[in-house]
Order: sequence, then structure tokens, then C-alpha cells
Amino acid sequence: QAQLVESGGGSVQAGESLTLSCTKSGYTVTHFRSLGWFRQGPGKEREAVGCVYTARGFTTYSEIVRGRFTISHDKVTETLYLQMNNTKPEDTAMYYCAADFRDIGACSPSSTFGYWGQGTLVTVSS
Repeated sequence: QAQLVESGGGSVQAGESLTLSCTKSGYTVTHFRSLGWFRQGPGKEREAVGCVYTARGFTTYSEIVRGRFTISHDKVTETLYLQMNNTKPEDTAMYYCAADFRDIGACSPSSTFGYWGQGTLVTVSS
């Protein structure tokens, strides 16, 4: 049974950078085909940051992070990364990774990703 574990969260000043990681533990025969980063800020609903589709070979980003955040995926280690540049106080949130062995159609927190991590907290101060 696969599990996802996020790491790399912490406190930064606005404008600084931070890199989050999402590591898969547990052996599986197949590889994840859809992986994503999502976040939930204080008093807000969970929202998508972006998703990567490994079989189809493309990555999508939400408009709120496009140009500032970069998602990458190491196929060998099956580790998902989120490089956060030019951070803003509104990026303060619990960040979650999600994954699935299927091609998930929409990069949305309401999509049926089968695996979710426990989250890592990012705090951006002004």
C-alpha cells in the first residue's frame, strides 16, 4: 500500500523561496500517472496548486501560482517537488500532495485522487 509524505514546509519571508517534497513509501507494481499539489489556507477551502501527468507528459498550474511555482517529478524515486519562488503572504497554507495510478481528468481537490499526504505547513510573513 502506497503512502505519501510531504516535507520541506516552514516559515519564510515574502519574496523568499521554499521547496516542498512529496515522497512515496511502500512498493507498488505500477507508477503514479497523476500527481498534484493542493493547499488550504486558514479559513479557506482547499485549492489546487498544480498537477503533473506523467504518462501524458504535461503539467498544469493554477493562475494564482503560475510563473512563481514549479512542479517537478522524479520518475526514478517517484518524488514530487514544488519549488516556490517569490512567495507571498497569501501563499500561507497547509500544502498537500495527492496521487493516483489513473489519469485524473481535472486538477481539482474534488477529483478522486486515491492517495493523499498529511500535509506540510508553509507560513509566509510580510
